[in-house]
Amino acid sequence: MQRSSFSDMPCSVARTLDIIGEWWTLLILRDVFYGIRRFETLRSHLGISRKVLTSRLERLTDEGIFKRVIYQTKPDRYEYRLTKKGLGLIPVLLTMMNWGDQWMAKSDKTPVIFVHRDCGAEITPKLVCSGCGGELNAHNIYPKAGPGAPPEEIARLREASI
Repeated sequence: MQRSSFSDMPCSVARTLDIIGEWWTLLILRDVFYGIRRFETLRSHLGISRKVLTSRLERLTDEGIFKRVIYQTKPDRYEYRLTKKGLGLIPVLLTMMNWGDQWMAKSDKTPVIFVHRDCGAEITPKLVCSGCGGELNAHNIYPKAGPGAPPEEIARLREASI
């Protein structure tokens, strides 16, 4: 079944999902972040078909999330590296992992722990206000129409609240 494209929607979440919302994509992104960067290693680690992996890697490269870096010639072989745009998705992955650890874990043992390189502390991702530094949650924020919001969204967002 062919899915619709969200690329023209006036919504950053929808446009982001248009790129990273397909099955396997976030797992590929996760593995490349973990240092699994070569096609065959990604394929065997994930148990993904060649066709699907090829498609996802091409899309992520075309969208500027990954760049291909040659590591062997004759024949040419490439590995995939995160670009600046791709690295911008790492907080999304960390937040998803944190949510999964909290709500989807099969045990109380966290499978992966991240450590802050500067101080050595184990981290838990938190969203903080860029203005005051306060922690953000669903109860202390609200949506407001931005300069790119279409007119019909402005009224709806004015009324939005949890």
